[in-house]
Amino acid sequence: MAQVYRGGQPFGTGHPALLTPHEVRTHEFPPRRRGVDPAEVRRFQSRLADEIAALYQEIRVLAQENDRLRRALREVQARPAGQCRPPNGGCW
Repeated sequence: MAQVYRGGQPFGTGHPALLTPHEVRTHEFPPRRRGVDPAEVRRFQSRLADEIAALYQEIRVLAQENDRLRRALREVQARPAGQCRPPNGGCW
């Protein structure tokens, strides 16, 4: 069975398939006899897609910050003990 990709992740790999802002904006709903106002649905979809895009951007920024902090921690942990100075000048 071929892998189907959705949201950048292979479908069925255990990773949740995240909706993309584009998928939210372009999703079509079948017409119903006593349905809702299509313009209102489109406004809601647009607002939701904008919020999803902002959250994905925030996740990217936080992941970059997390990587930076991990690298800094590894550098500090890799120093020999004699090179590390206590922040209080050694006075306990």
